[in-house]
Amino acid sequence: MKKNRYIPFVLVILFSCGKKKQEKKQDIQSYQVLTLAPKEVTVYNDFPASVQGQNVVEIKPMVSGYLQDIYVAEGAAVTKGQLLFRIKNPQYEQDIITAKAAIKSAEANVNAARMNVEKARPLVQQEIVSKYELSAAQYTLQSQEAALAQAKATLANAQTNQGYTYIRSPQSGTIGLIPYKIGALVSSTTADPLTTLSNTSNVFAYFSLNEKELLNFMNTMKGSTTLEKLNNMPSVTLVLADGTVYPEKGKLETAGGGVNSSTGTATFKAIFTNQSGLIQNGASATIRIPSNLDHALLVPQTAIYQMQDKSFVYKVVHGNMVMSEAVTTSPTDDGNFVVVKSGVKAGDKLVLNGLNISDSTVIKPKQANAADIYQSMKSKSNQ
Repeated sequence: MKKNRYIPFVLVILFSCGKKKQEKKQDIQSYQVLTLAPKEVTVYNDFPASVQGQNVVEIKPMVSGYLQDIYVAEGAAVTKGQLLFRIKNPQYEQDIITAKAAIKSAEANVNAARMNVEKARPLVQQEIVSKYELSAAQYTLQSQEAALAQAKATLANAQTNQGYTYIRSPQSGTIGLIPYKIGALVSSTTADPLTTLSNTSNVFAYFSLNEKELLNFMNTMKGSTTLEKLNNMPSVTLVLADGTVYPEKGKLETAGGGVNSSTGTATFKAIFTNQSGLIQNGASATIRIPSNLDHALLVPQTAIYQMQDKSFVYKVVHGNMVMSEAVTTSPTDDGNFVVVKSGVKAGDKLVLNGLNISDSTVIKPKQANAADIYQSMKSKSNQ
C-alpha cells in the first residue's frame, strides 16, 4: 500500500517535465533565413582624395615695393586681365623720368651729329676737307644713334618695371586668401604670395593606390595597357565631405608615372566638371570607383551587424543553431546591400532579422525568397 502512494507523485513529475519540454519547444522562435547564391552586382571601392582646381596660380609680385591698393576681395570671382593689386615704388617712376631725359639728350646729340655729316659732305666733294673728316662725322652719327636706341631701351625697361607694379589676373578664377594689408612691403622673394587664383570650372580629385590595390585594380580592368584599362573604366563618383554624392560623374586618368618608391603608392586623378562652383579648391572628398562582379554573394544590410569596427553575420549551422561569423564586405551602388568577400560561401544560410539573438541559439528557420528580397530592396532604392 505504501508503494501505491508514490505513483501519483511520479506521474505529476513526469507530466510536469513533459509540459516544460513542450513549453521550451514552443519558445523556439522563427527567423527569416537567406541561402546565399552568387549574383552579378556592381560594388564600389572608396579612396580618400584631395581636390585641386584645374589651374591654381600663386600671385607674386615681380618687383619690390609697398602694397598701395587692393582692388579685389577674398573669394571674389575675377576675369583674365582684371586689375588685382598696385605696388608703390617711387624708384620706377624716377627711372622713367631719367630715361625720358636721356632720350631727349640723345636725340639732340643725334641731330648735331647728323648736321656735322651734312656739313662735311659738300666740303669733301669740293675737296676743301679730306674724306677722313666725313667718315669721322658719320661714325659719330652712328654712335649717337646707338646711344639714342639705348636710351629708348632704358625707358622701355623702366616702363616695364612700372607696369609690374600693376598686378593683373593671368586667368579667370576665384581669389583666395590675401595675407597682406595695404602698406605691407612685398617683393618677388617674399615667401607667401599676395593671393592664389583658382580656376575651378573643372576640378581634379587626386587619390593614391598602394601596390596591392594597384595590382587588383589592373587585373580587374579590361585592356593590355594602363591607358586602355583607364579608357575602359566606367565613370567614377565623387562623394563630398558631408557624405553627399556629387551629381556629375568623373573620368579617371593617371597623375604619376608609376609607383613612388618613397611612399609605395601610385597617384591617379579623376576629372569633374564644376560649372556650379560647388567644389572648392583644396577640399577633401572620396573617390568611389565601380567594379562589376560576376559571382558575388549579395547580402542585405539588415543581416550585418557591427562590433569593434568589424562586420558580422549570423549563420545557421547544424541543428538550426546560429553562430556569428566575421565577414569582410563592400557596399553596392544602392547602399541597401553588401557584397561579402570572405567569411561565408555560397550555400550558407544567414539570418536576416536576427540582430537580437546570440550565439548557440536554436531557431526555427523560415526560408526567404531571395528574388522578393532583392526586388523589394531595389524598389526602395528607386523611391
